[in-house]
Amino acid sequence: MKAVGYKQPHALGANDRLQDIELPVPIAKGHDLLVAVQAISVNPVDTKIRSRVGGEQGQYKVLGWDAVGTVQQVGELVSSYKPGDRVWYAGDVSRQGSNAELQLVDERIVGMAPTTISNAEAAALPLTALTAWELLFDRLGLPMASGKGKALLVIGAAGGVGSILVQLARQLTEVTVIATAGRPQSKEWLIALGAHHVIDHHQGLSSQLTSLGFDGVQWVASLNNTDEHIEQIVASLLPQGHLGLIDDPEAFDVKLLKRKSLALHWEFMYTRSLFQTEDMRRQQQILNELAKLVDDGRLKTTVNEHFGAINAANLLKAHQLLESHQARGKIVLEGF
Repeated sequence: MKAVGYKQPHALGANDRLQDIELPVPIAKGHDLLVAVQAISVNPVDTKIRSRVGGEQGQYKVLGWDAVGTVQQVGELVSSYKPGDRVWYAGDVSRQGSNAELQLVDERIVGMAPTTISNAEAAALPLTALTAWELLFDRLGLPMASGKGKALLVIGAAGGVGSILVQLARQLTEVTVIATAGRPQSKEWLIALGAHHVIDHHQGLSSQLTSLGFDGVQWVASLNNTDEHIEQIVASLLPQGHLGLIDDPEAFDVKLLKRKSLALHWEFMYTRSLFQTEDMRRQQQILNELAKLVDDGRLKTTVNEHFGAINAANLLKAHQLLESHQARGKIVLEGF
């Protein structure tokens, strides 16, 4: 089967780079599905792993953690899917990825793909949507279909996770959604996605909240630059509030949270698959809920760039754009 891989971790421009390769066709066993990949998206995690992790024992490493495809084969323990099913998923960071014609993926982290959008549009959603859902509801504990009079502050809301998180919070709760952005076009984008208010994260957050009439917020979802914003986050949170984050801050003083008895929550979307947790199948349920939201017209895809076929040259261009930090919305590729 065709795939795109590399052997040694490397920076862009290095001699060892992404290349088109041929790999043996894998066989589905246990809970695994063998999926014919039809469309993928490229995420920052792809570039991070490419620069830090190589293939094991001289083998090729295949990246890719967003996919839409068709089930070709099922393992003997599979109970939810059959050959021919159109599925979507964000995969398992410890296994070979979706930059391949065929991929093995555990059925417990796979959902039925939405039926009202294209493969490419759907491929933009699984990783960011799962992260946003888990952060909001499994970590921060926002109340479904309630929360009126309470507020959520989303820092760095115009990115991939933030643009889904704002939609989910607006669609599934009654919480006031306050987003942050730095550029006028990002502010317009977030209002269109459902944010009640948008403030500037280059200025004092707590003073801007006060000017909007808020003494503070019950929840903060910090999606980037948490270490830069931590003092303003603490000032913005009400006593006994909750801070959730997904980024990798170099350091911040956790003692700042003590005086207000603030709770700290980390969200890493791959925890369930990495540790084979008892609730691993929860991701299947979330993906099926997300597909229904898409098909009901309540959740919008965040595709912005279509880079053509899945091959090394196009994936390299996607990695370059991501590392330039100029990407807005998701980058997708489709077909081999």
